[in-house]
Amino acid sequence: MKILLLVLLCPLALLAVEPVAKPIRKINPGEVIVPTEAMRRIWGELVSMDLPSRSGVFRKEGTDELMTFKVLPYAELLHHAAFGDLQDFRVGERAIFRMHEDATGTWTWLTYIQDEMNMMNGHKEFFHVDAIDAASGKITCTQGSADKSYIREKGITLETETATRYWKDGKAAALADIKVGDKLRTQTHGMGKGKVRMCWEVFLDEASLLKFQATQRAVHAKRMTEEGAPGYVDKVTGLQVELTLFQESGDVGRQLREGSLIRLAGAGQDRKAMGESAAGKVKAVKFAGNLCKVTVELEQAATALSPKQVARLWIK
Repeated sequence: MKILLLVLLCPLALLAVEPVAKPIRKINPGEVIVPTEAMRRIWGELVSMDLPSRSGVFRKEGTDELMTFKVLPYAELLHHAAFGDLQDFRVGERAIFRMHEDATGTWTWLTYIQDEMNMMNGHKEFFHVDAIDAASGKITCTQGSADKSYIREKGITLETETATRYWKDGKAAALADIKVGDKLRTQTHGMGKGKVRMCWEVFLDEASLLKFQATQRAVHAKRMTEEGAPGYVDKVTGLQVELTLFQESGDVGRQLREGSLIRLAGAGQDRKAMGESAAGKVKAVKFAGNLCKVTVELEQAATALSPKQVARLWIK
């Protein structure tokens, strides 16, 4: 009887523990949504950019396939291991493009571009030098963690040219300064076909990478001060406005306190502020993960400010 009961109950037990598939989130313009459960991270070579429409084209590395992309307002544009903007990238640059399906099912919406320098710094990886051909300027490497306990790829060829710059201790160096066993990081570009790592910059040490990173951080901070911290308008109730500041606005968000004096303006497709900004005061501020939620009370209505629209916020 016990055996018969177990046989009868087993199908029900299996049914009870069957995992339930999580719903795939959809991007909804006006909200910060990154459906990492439905994305493609593609290594590619930047072919062209249109800054006013925040769009462009890249070539999928190793193929002739061209992919168009539309940069979502809250996309993370990670350049030189820091936050940047579309204009910081150079045509030809190799980077990872994180793509999502748009409303028509086409893989065209973009939620980040990160250059090679950012990827390697974030993953704490290096190109370990295995061999150097001084005549051709080619460097054979293994990509992996600092102690090689993790190896991502072997037999990588870094190519160099006359325009390649080398950095050591934050100062100009040369190919001759690189030795077998050294750990490198790079900024590379493609050559319009195949998979080529042609070096623009070669960093022989951490100090040199950190110098470039510090420069990019200063550029970004200046941009936030001048152009305002970007975010979405969540709700407008009279003169009270609720905002979600994007991840790139984190440093500004961390400066905000209840009572902080601010200016606020709506922005267009290019994320540039439109019309006159309105002065106001912060009523509440809190962080939700990497995003800053801010409620402000304006002195007068701001032009072109409505829910789901991009806005710019300045600290007075």
